[in-house]
Amino acid sequence: MSEDVADAADVSVRRRPALSPSRAGDFKQCPLLYRFRAIDRLPEKPSRAQIRGTLVHAVLEHLFDLPAAERDPQAARAMVAPAWAEMCERVPELVTDLFDGGTADPELSGWLESAGALLDTYFGLEDPRRLEPAARELLVETELASGLLLRGYLDRLDVSADGRTRVIDYKTGAAPKPVSEARALFQMKFYALALLHLRGTVPAELRLLYLADGEYLSYEPDETELRRFEHTLDAIWDAIRTAGATGDFRPNRGRMCEWCSHRALCPAWDGTPPPYPGWPHDAAGEDGTEDDGPVGHSDQ
Repeated sequence: MSEDVADAADVSVRRRPALSPSRAGDFKQCPLLYRFRAIDRLPEKPSRAQIRGTLVHAVLEHLFDLPAAERDPQAARAMVAPAWAEMCERVPELVTDLFDGGTADPELSGWLESAGALLDTYFGLEDPRRLEPAARELLVETELASGLLLRGYLDRLDVSADGRTRVIDYKTGAAPKPVSEARALFQMKFYALALLHLRGTVPAELRLLYLADGEYLSYEPDETELRRFEHTLDAIWDAIRTAGATGDFRPNRGRMCEWCSHRALCPAWDGTPPPYPGWPHDAAGEDGTEDDGPVGHSDQ
């Protein structure tokens, strides 16, 4: 969720095929994009915005390691540099991928400052001193009656004294306009359904916190609606499996192509895809995490 957080090493882990919100979104947007990411696993160079999202998520995850009284904006900002250093230690080429001048690049300090500004906005949305999350960066995995496996990560799970659950997802982009809320609602329904299957109860609330503009989007799920949504996911997975059997993942040219890393391989842009490697059976398959990729968070 998480859209984006997988380590680079996760890409080599071969697991049973599963569906995540991000991969479902890829298929709905462009079936060929789904193939390139989930089956071919073609590399994509992360953007500064994606890596900044991962950095902010890391700080917000570890903010709750501090005693409640110490969780303030100054403490969060102080965690940015160590979190960035840890990311660069895990992926040494990260800084040169993002900044031509490496650690001496004059734009690096401003970029780190922009991460601090997003953290400042977070404190206007909630007071972490009053919260004690039940889980952070929680892997959720559950199988539907159809056999479809759902898999992804929750940024944060809160559980009240009376047992009600609330899912919090951090977004480092701006809140979508009302006409564009469908993708965000899809993600929230996905996790609400997963938690319904895992815990046997409907979450009380799912909330997306948008740190670029200080807005939030809240969803209070209904079990009847979630059961209908389950059929929607089954239909998406059936379409993916049908395409996977033949390799017929067709491109869908549109405005999102402008940001696609794979236009040189796309027939819609006069490119030629690599040979289809075949559908990953049994233990092989996509890792299905909410934010696939080297280190990036795809929640802009």
